[in-house]
Amino acid sequence: MKKLLMLLLLFSSAAQAQILNAESLRKVTDTSGWSGSATVNFALVRNVNDIISLGSDVHVQYKTEKHLFLLKNQIAFRKLNDDDFSNFGITHLRYNYVLSDRWRWEAFAQGQYNRVALIDFRGLLGTGPRYKISSSEDYKFYLGNLVMFEYEEVADGITPNQRDVRLSSYLSFSLFPNDNLSLVSTTYYQPQLDQWSDFRISSESTLLVKMFKNLNLNVTYVFIYDAFPAIGIPNSQYRFSTGVTYTFD
Repeated sequence: MKKLLMLLLLFSSAAQAQILNAESLRKVTDTSGWSGSATVNFALVRNVNDIISLGSDVHVQYKTEKHLFLLKNQIAFRKLNDDDFSNFGITHLRYNYVLSDRWRWEAFAQGQYNRVALIDFRGLLGTGPRYKISSSEDYKFYLGNLVMFEYEEVADGITPNQRDVRLSSYLSFSLFPNDNLSLVSTTYYQPQLDQWSDFRISSESTLLVKMFKNLNLNVTYVFIYDAFPAIGIPNSQYRFSTGVTYTFD
C-alpha cells in the first residue's frame, strides 16, 4: 500500500482548484522509474450554489536517486442547481532535488481556471525547501516553506489583474496504519508578502482504502478560506468527494 499512495485530488483552491495539495501529487516508492495514477471522482460541493461534479485526475511521476519529476492534470465538470454548468481545470509541474535524507529543494509551475470561483486564469511559479520531520515508514510528517509568484485574472468585473508574491507554507502528514488503509492530510498557509492580511488557508484530508491490488477507494474533504476572494464569492468554502483511483508502477 505504501508504494501506491500519496495521490489524489484537489486542490487546492475554490474548494477544488485554488490551492493545490502538492502531497496529492506524490507517490511513495523506493524504486526509480515511472509511476502514477488515474482517478475518477464524484463530488457534492457547497459554496454560492449547490453543485454536483464529476472529475478526472491523472498523475505521472519519474524518479531517480536524486531527482523527482511530477506532472498532474485535473479536469472537472459541474452541474449548478438545476440547469447551469461550470468547470475547472488545473495543470501542475513539480521538481524535487534531494539535498540530504531529510531535506529536499522544490520548484513548481501551475496553471488553472475555475468558473465557480470566477477565476479566468491563475498562474503560479514557486520554489523553496521541504523538510522531512519523521523517518518512520508507517507515518510521515513534512514541512515546506516556498515563495511563489502569482498572476491572476478574475471575472467579477471589478478586480484588476493581480501580480503578487506569496509565501506558501505547509504541514503534511501521511499515516499508514496497515497495508489496506492510509490517510494523507495537508494544510497550507499562503499570505501575500507585502500585505499579510491577504492570505489563504487550505486544508485537505484524503482517506484511501485498498479494494484490489491497484485499485483504491478515496474519500476527500477540503476546506478553503480566502481573505479576499472575487466579488460575490464567500470567504470560506468546503468540498467533500469520493472516487476510485487506479495506480501503476
